Amino acid sequence: MGGMVPLRDASREPSRYPIVTTSIIVVNVVVFLLELMEGEAFVKQWALVPADIASGHHLVTIITAMFMHGGWMHIIGNMIFLWVFGDDIERALGGARYLLFYLAAGVVGGLVFVAVDPNSAIELIGASGSIAGVVIAYLMLRPCAKITVLLGIIPLRISAYWVVGLFVLTQLWNLGASSKSEVAYWCHFGGMLAGAVLFPLLKPRSVKLFECMQPARETVVRIGPTVPRVGADRIR
Repeated sequence: MGGMVPLRDASREPSRYPIVTTSIIVVNVVVFLLELMEGEAFVKQWALVPADIASGHHLVTIITAMFMHGGWMHIIGNMIFLWVFGDDIERALGGARYLLFYLAAGVVGGLVFVAVDPNSAIELIGASGSIAGVVIAYLMLRPCAKITVLLGIIPLRISAYWVVGLFVLTQLWNLGASSKSEVAYWCHFGGMLAGAVLFPLLKPRSVKLFECMQPARETVVRIGPTVPRVGADRIR
């Protein structure tokens, strides 16, 4: 994301441990280790290929591909984004709806990738469609939350709308600049669209969107005896 890596957000104290987010990360790591052990044959078996999906074959890869990654930097980057942003969305939706949201965003991202070039034999792997949906949902939920990011080697604390805004602009820029042999960004774009549509539909009514988190007003504590004001005992 342009050299900007999110490290943590100023979340409220979680009411419960983000077990679904953690479980998704664990599954991604296990599958990645299987990739390393099994090699190219494993990738070819479980990666999404648009031509296969368009012809009605290997449909399960729409799901399996979103738990696979192309290298250490790929999985580390995706899992950092999921850990920073996913727990808030899990807390807002609840575990079951959050898992549905995550999978649906990934599926939509994969289908958009297929729709752009249904005859392509390019393999798609990665959780980026799901992650893009989670990031957009976070923007809708907590646009003014403070995010600690690493810009190069410099840690900065900035509002979420700047972080997510740069993420979105990066995806849109790559859509316009990429050739048809580099259409993985269409998966990201599909995930973002899915997140923007599904999060308002799945969230409970009590969860408000685009509500900036305002700091609590400071309370002034007076030390010493209270001096009564003149006329304070009069009835008005």
